[in-house]
Formats: sequence, structure tokens, C-alpha cells
Amino acid sequence: MKPDERHTLDDEAQLQALGHKGELKRNFSLLSMLGLAFAILNSWTALSSSIGLALPSGGSTSVIWGLVTAGICNLCLAASLAEFLSAYPTAGGQYHWVAVITPRKWVPLASFITGWINVSGWLALTTSGGLLASQLISGLIALYHPNFTLHPWQVWLIYVAWTIIAFIINAFMNNLLPYVNRGAFIWSIGGFAIVCITVLACSSPEYASAEFVFTEFINETGWPDGIAWLLGLLQGGFGLTGYDAVAHMIEEIPNAAVEGPKIMIYCVCIGTVTGFIFLMVLLFVSGGDAESIISAAPGPLLQILYNATSSRAGAACLLMFPLVCILFAETAIMTTSSRMTYAFARDGGLPFSKFFAKVHPRLGQPLNALILAATLTILFGLILIGSSSAFNALISASVVALGVSYAIPVAINVCRGRKMLGPRAFVLPGPFGWIANLIGIAYTIVTTVLFLFPPELPVSASSMNYCVVAFGIILFISTFQWFVDGRKNFTGPRADVGLEVLEAMKSHEPTDATAQHSKAVDGGKDLHEMER
Repeated sequence: MKPDERHTLDDEAQLQALGHKGELKRNFSLLSMLGLAFAILNSWTALSSSIGLALPSGGSTSVIWGLVTAGICNLCLAASLAEFLSAYPTAGGQYHWVAVITPRKWVPLASFITGWINVSGWLALTTSGGLLASQLISGLIALYHPNFTLHPWQVWLIYVAWTIIAFIINAFMNNLLPYVNRGAFIWSIGGFAIVCITVLACSSPEYASAEFVFTEFINETGWPDGIAWLLGLLQGGFGLTGYDAVAHMIEEIPNAAVEGPKIMIYCVCIGTVTGFIFLMVLLFVSGGDAESIISAAPGPLLQILYNATSSRAGAACLLMFPLVCILFAETAIMTTSSRMTYAFARDGGLPFSKFFAKVHPRLGQPLNALILAATLTILFGLILIGSSSAFNALISASVVALGVSYAIPVAINVCRGRKMLGPRAFVLPGPFGWIANLIGIAYTIVTTVLFLFPPELPVSASSMNYCVVAFGIILFISTFQWFVDGRKNFTGPRADVGLEVLEAMKSHEPTDATAQHSKAVDGGKDLHEMER
């Protein structure tokens, strides 16, 4: 038997042990899946496009050292989740893991809450591509036509167009998505190198000082300096969130229990390193005047590119690299959002779950879940018309919701002595597991509170952080769904192939199904022996 065929059989056996039949094709290789994960993070693009989030909240120190802080903390969270992914490789991800490690009487409620938070976070994150693209395109228009002002509804139309393009790619090019993701990875790394080299060459030797890049602090938020700097962490958190995409696509990856954890950790490491280098380059070629960059009509990123090249055409050409990266990212995020929605609906966690859990027979993907993701993304974008802080609100909502969904299974496992995970290929040894878990939980608690704050004082109706309102709506809908349907019918992840396997996995007792998947998918080694 060929290695790929053996991996496929092992993957399907392990998925059966987790209670589900495999319905999705495992057509993502390590490179294409890494491309998808990196396309979602696309850290250098996301960080540079959202640099306006951090510059007013601490200046260069917030941009550079905020990313380092967010990178370390997110790496701890990613490593913590990688253990879960190795033990339980299912598209449900966090809510499925919570169901396995939570005491039985709390399983339905804990799993339901985690699933709703995770689905909401991904739907909010799906808005980020359209938000960034509409900002950059609006900035490009402002660069060439300073006297022309786009109305909010026109910005929203750009946002809608971007969302529709991503939907079309997802709906009708499903078989090509692995190749699209490989192309996204290559384009992103290539664009990163080209932009860095070009702006450094054009700016030479007139660079900003190292003092400006690494120690410049400004505060234009109205908050005290310490809180302002912490609010600037939103940029770093946004640039590195979404790595649980690997979990929600895991049923389409061969050798999932081994390759999945690697991809999750690799994409955070690559994102942090490339993001740090790119932000450092941008600050060196920025001209050294943070206030003028913040207030520039074209936006901070485009203004920096213009300062570096002294050419509108040059800045516009360089902007094409992050702009195309954002399209790749929007496509990948929508892919993952639809898979997460499909997985939660498959387990009965959403209204009209049977409808959203259907896999289109010809397209081979959950088309109804994809349509839901695209529709809600367009509706969420309406906030652009009425709020000047819409970008902050939607980005905050995605970062907070995803962060909380990451921390819930980790926190439950910590409270139960880190003893609840079953046999797995990836293990954080001894004290490293405790350290990573506790750092990740602490980071989530701090950022969850801070990212709900308004971005500046004094607060007005238009500058309010409507992330709080978004969470209120989510809380209302999920609570309504729980009392109407969830508490009666939602019992946690549904088993399509036998309900006894989840309980067996909790107690680590072997069953026929667990015996099939207890063999390591790499070389046939026993996972129990690897853990010992």
C-alpha cells in the first residue's frame, strides 16, 4: 500500500473514532495547507495594512514590540492547540475538543458556547479582507485625486465586490483551491521580498533613525499611556489570528494528526518573523514622522510607500502585492469560515442545522454554509456606512472571539491538571506545556477586556467600539437558540458511527475504532508509546 493511501485509511479511522464519517476530499498537501494557513494570517500584509491601529496607540514601540508580544503569546496558544489537534483532528476544532475534555454534565453547554464563539469569530474575520481592500483602494483614489471623497456607501460597495469575488472562487473553483493556496504562499513571500528590497533601495540613504523605529512613543488616543500601548496590541493580535483554520480544514489534509500541528505552529512563526521584518522596513523608510503618516489621506501604508518611492505610480505598483494577498486571504478565510459553520451545523449547533450541514454533491463542499458566510459578511459590512470606527469594531470582534475560543479548551485542560488529552503525536513536554498554556490564557484575558474599549477618548456615537454591541447580538441569538432548541437536542459533537467512542476516548479505553486510529500515521508507530 502506498504511503498516501495508508495515511488516508488512518485518517478516516481516526475521524470515525471521533464520531464522524469522512465526507470531504483530502486534497490539501502540506505545502497547500501551509499556503492556506499563511494566506489567512498573511501577517506582513495584515500588519502593514492595519498599521493605523497601532501608530496612534504607542507609535513605533507599539507597532514593533506589540507584534513581538503578540507573537510570543500566540505561539504559546498555537502550541497549546496543536496538542488538541494532534489528539482529535476534526473540523469541529475547539468546540469538539471541549466536548471531549469537559465533565459529562457540562458537555452540551460548554461545547455549544465554544462553537458559537468560534463560528462568530470566523464570520467576523471574514469581513477583514473586504475591510482592508476597501481601505487600500480608497487610499489609492485619494493619492491620485486628493479632492475626491468617497462616500461610505461607495466604500461599502468596494467591500461587497471583494466579498463576491472570494465567494465565486470558493463556490466554483473548489478543486483548484489547493493550487490557489500554493500560489498565495508563493505570491505572499515573493511580494514581501520585492516590496522590502524596492522601498529600501528607493529610500537609500535617507532612512529614519533607529531611535524612531524602536523607541518612538506617541499617544493620540486620549487614554493613559499604558492603556494606549496595550490597545495597540490589536494590530499584532489581528496579524496573527486565525491559525485554527488548520483545525477546521483538517479533514481535507492527509496524515492529519502529524502534519496539522506542524502547520499550525509554522504559520505563526513565519507570520511573526515576516511581519517583524516588514514593519521594521516600513518604519525605516517612512520618513520618521508618525503624526503625518497617521493623518495622511491615502492611509498609513500607501503614504509610507509614497514617501519611500517619491512616486505615485511606484507606490501604486507596490500596493498591488498586498492587495492581491488580501484577495487570497479573503478567499482562504471564507473557505475556513464555511467549513467551521458546516462542522458546527453537522453537530446540530446552529438554526436550520440540517440545511447548513449539507455537502453539495457536485461541487463537493458545504455550499449552503458558504452562502451563509458570504451573506453575513456583506451584512456585517453595513456598519461601514454608519460608523467611523467600523474597522476597529469588526477587527476587535474577530480577534476577541477567536482568542476566547482558543483559550476555552486550554483553560479546561489546565484546570483538570493537563491530563485530559488522549494519545497524540505532538506533546508539549513537562513544564513547557504548563508555561505555554498559562501564557496563552493570560494573554486572552487581557486582550479580551482591552479590545472592547473604544479606540479613543472622548467617545461619540460614531467612534464607539461596536464590538460590544456585536457580542450582545451574538449572545442574544445563541441564548435564544439554546433555550429553543439547543438544550433539548444539542448534546455536543454527534457521532455518525457509534456514540461509545467519545466516552472511550475520554477514559482512554480502547475500542475497535480507537484501536484503528491509535497507530501513528507516520511509520505505523503506536501513539501510546510515543507519548510515554
